[in-house]
Formats: sequence, C-alpha cells, structure tokens
Amino acid sequence: MSARTRPRIALAALASAALVTLPWSAAQADPKATAHLSGTLADGATWVADVPDRWNGTLLLFSHGFGPTVAQDAPSDAVRAELLAEGYAMAGSSYDPHGSMWALNSAEADQFATLDAVAAKIGTPRRTLAVGQSMGGLVNAQIARDGAGRVDGALGLCGLVAGGTDLDNYQLDAEYTIARLLLPGQDLRLVRFGSADDAAATAGKLTDAVTAAQATPRGRARIALAAAFLNLPAWAPGKDRPAPADWAGQEEQQYTWFAQGILAFVEGGRFAVERSVGGNNSWNRGVDYARLLAGSAHAPQVRALYRAAGLDLRADLTSLTRGGSIAADPDAVRTARRTSSAGQGLGMPLLDVHTIADNLVPVEQERRFGDRVRTAGDGALLRQAYVERQGHCAFTTAETVAALHALDHRVTTGHWDDATPAALQRSATALGLDGAAYVPYHPARLTVGRDRPAPPVRH
Repeated sequence: MSARTRPRIALAALASAALVTLPWSAAQADPKATAHLSGTLADGATWVADVPDRWNGTLLLFSHGFGPTVAQDAPSDAVRAELLAEGYAMAGSSYDPHGSMWALNSAEADQFATLDAVAAKIGTPRRTLAVGQSMGGLVNAQIARDGAGRVDGALGLCGLVAGGTDLDNYQLDAEYTIARLLLPGQDLRLVRFGSADDAAATAGKLTDAVTAAQATPRGRARIALAAAFLNLPAWAPGKDRPAPADWAGQEEQQYTWFAQGILAFVEGGRFAVERSVGGNNSWNRGVDYARLLAGSAHAPQVRALYRAAGLDLRADLTSLTRGGSIAADPDAVRTARRTSSAGQGLGMPLLDVHTIADNLVPVEQERRFGDRVRTAGDGALLRQAYVERQGHCAFTTAETVAALHALDHRVTTGHWDDATPAALQRSATALGLDGAAYVPYHPARLTVGRDRPAPPVRH
C-alpha cells in the first residue's frame, strides 16, 4: 500500500451506507412502516431522520464522527434497528459539506437546525436526547454545554472531548519523536500541510521508520517513547492483554497499532483540522519532554526498554526538548478554541462512554474533559463509564442501548443510579443482544503537557 493512499483508505472506512428515503406520506399510509425523512439546510448540509410508527415522543439527535460529511442518525444499523423497535425517533445532519471533514465550524449549528427541520415535519418532541460518536462526541459535548432548553440530556460515545488543539499537540509530540529519533537529519514536514498528498507522504515516511525500527531493541525503545506521547494503548485487537510489567509485550502491541496505519489517519486528520481552523494550532517550542514523559502512565515501560537497549533516555529527551521549534499560528489556536473545544460547562446531564484501549481517541481524553467540567462547577451533571475492550468506538449494540437507557433514566428521575458500571452491565446483559463489558475504571492523565495558550510565533 502506498503512503499516498493510506489516509484515503482509513477515511473511506468511515463512509456511510446509502440511505433509501421513504416519504412521510407513505409512512402515514402504512401504520407499520418506519418513516425515513430527509432535507437540506440553509448552508447546504443535509439531514436525515427515522421515525417509528409508534413513536415514544423522544427524538435522538445523532452527531457523526470524522469522515465524509454524509448525514447519519445512528452509530450503527443495529443500534438504529433496536432503538426504532423501542419507539425512539432519530435524526442527524451531515454538517456543512463544503469545507473540511473536521466540520466543527458548522456542526453544532447544523445539528440545532436539524432539530427545527425535523420538528416541522413530525411535531415538537416530548424529549430530545443528543448522542455523539468520536468527533461527534466533541460536537455532542458542545450541545450538552449550549443546548439547554432545546436538548434534555446527552450521551457521548468514544468522544474526542479533549478538543482539537490537545489532539494535535499530543499527536505532534509522537510524530516529532519518530522524525527526530528515527529519521535524524531528514527535513520532514509535520505541520502546515499544503495538501492531502503532503500529509500522506509524511505518514508514509513515519510509518516506514517505525517499521524499520521495530527490528532492533533500540528502535523498539524509541517506538515506545513515541507511543507514550501519543497516549497509545498497549493492548491491540485480537491479542491477550499484556501483564502490567510485560514491557516488551506492551511495546509489541503498540507497534501493532502503528503497523495497522494509525499514522495515516493521524496525518489525514491533521490536514483536515488545519483546513478547518485556518492554520497550525499545535506547537512544541518550549515543551519539556522529560517532564512530559514523567507524567505518562507509560513512563515505566519506556524507562525499562531504554535500559534493556542500553540507550540514554535522558539524552534523547534533551535532544527532543532542544529541537522543539514548531510554533502555532495564533489565529488558528483561537479558532480551534472557539470551534473545537468543550468542557467549559454543562447545561444538561451528560453520560460519556469509552473503551479503555482506544487507539484513535485515547481514553485519557475523558480524564482531561472531566477535570475541565468539574473546574467549571458542573461535575454533578457528568458521568463517565468504561468498557473493557480494544479499539475505537468498539461498542456492542447492547452497551450503547443500555447507556441510552441510563441517560433517559437520569433525565426522567434526576438520579444517576442506572449509570454505575454494575448497573450498566446488568442493563446491557438483560437486553439479550450481543454482550457487554462495562467495568470500573479510572483513566490516567492525558499526556499533552500544555496547560497554557500557545506561545507567540517568533519571526
């Protein structure tokens, strides 16, 4: 596979299946049918909705993840079918299709406009619950912050809730580590991509460097360092979870994520974010990489692998710190703060669910987001639940439906008692669908090392 095609293949996997429209009049003529509605918003965004013949009065507003701007109203066909059978109606927009796939400039407004468009067709819902997945989890968190009076509660699934700038910064740390330590002396562009092909070329070179490095102990130690900065889980799909002190086994499974093309997705995503915010919103000038590693849950693994390889970790960290010269574009940072952040407060109950080994949106983002919500004084409105599984958004239908039921219960009763790990597990298992793995869990801190705004650009 060429470097040029990798991001396109990764993004193509997110494309939605084609939807067949059933006119509202036809649904009324057949009381057993489910109505499928669609329309176009003022900015060109499209919307879709599915309404069961025995609607329970609750509308679910679904925010889709990063990928082609195609309207979706559920995280999967199986979830849609189950919730329609329970009487829920569902709606969602494409977001503005004329810009970047990182469509945060329009997503929240398009979702609110979709509510109006759907209500004009079916009437005002008795209750509205927002649901968001991946990048749509960030949109969902914004709706939970801003939508009081229009939305009653929100469910986030594998949400990118730390926001666009934290995302680009910790990804930059990993990319920079690979470039400086595994490709020394090469002038490799890491930010300000001029095209998707530029991003693909960087992804290809970084991935090739990691592949070559895996052959030696020194290379594996440096891969582990980059993985720590990327907040990459040490548990890959199809593998047994490594023991807590199985440092080599942990690195091998982190390498599996790299080998599966994660850097292609990272670089393609960076190009999309930069298009959306108007420049580079990440920086490493002034970052102390020794301090950054010290705050990582993977630090013991990295230290052990460096010792085994006979490498000087302090020297590598010093080299990274001294070489950090990438400055952000201040306007891009301000735009990202305005369009691509959340956690400044909540206006309604929000339940976030995350797998504990998420390769694309690390579970540590939930810790970062929760800290911000609690600092804003809204911790009582937030609950976070975790599923013991590898992969991004790798939830069963039962886990998703049980989480929605727990949120619905919170909105109805004012109590979170259905949102404990044990209660969610019981609820999901009782559905008799496809199993569940809710567990008690507390994420580590996100390794990002930037709690202040970007330093000014120096000319």
